[in-house]
Amino acid sequence: MSMISVSRVTKLYGGGYTALQDVSLDVRQGEMVFITGPSGAGKSTLLKIVCAIERATSGTVLVNGQNISALRPQGAPLLRRNFGLIFQDHKLLFDRNVHENVALPLHICGVGRREAEKRVRAALDKVGLLDRERALPVTLSGGEQQRLCIARAIVNRPAILLADEPTGNLDTAYAEEIIGIFKSFNQVGVTVLLSTHDVSLIARLSPRVVRLDRGRVVS
Repeated sequence: MSMISVSRVTKLYGGGYTALQDVSLDVRQGEMVFITGPSGAGKSTLLKIVCAIERATSGTVLVNGQNISALRPQGAPLLRRNFGLIFQDHKLLFDRNVHENVALPLHICGVGRREAEKRVRAALDKVGLLDRERALPVTLSGGEQQRLCIARAIVNRPAILLADEPTGNLDTAYAEEIIGIFKSFNQVGVTVLLSTHDVSLIARLSPRVVRLDRGRVVS
């Protein structure tokens, strides 16, 4: 069963720039897929279209059978509860501590305080940050900030994780740690769609790879 089905999607921006052209892709439930390609290939745009941050100019996107191409703007927040999102601009709240950053999605969804506390601590434990829960994000290393973003993304127990270049600014040891976290979620049934240009990472893991170049699927 396809969890994500992208069919003949094109995305045009102002000035005539084509970010994606006639892209088709199916991701099965519980699958882990790497989207790769050079900078400007359309990787980030594709992920944003899948979770309805961006809207395709043409084509169809189905998520768990729901046609999000026809989704009204007010329906997008409800759809995104299916997703854990990790994008390059972390959007961490630097005036709140680690625990408060992870708790925010639960407060937005109206999860009760006791249940939220339990989920936040479980998410932080999963990414190895439980001992830093009262720290401010500015005191964390780059790798720890990335793990904080992952904890916030998975605290709502999403069915799908989308990650845009999650190891882009990390050294090899931290990058392997981060990918190990994604693998552990995938092993318990979470669908993972991850963009990267890290060729060595792909060589070590041998995942299913979809390569984009200039907005097109080339392999």
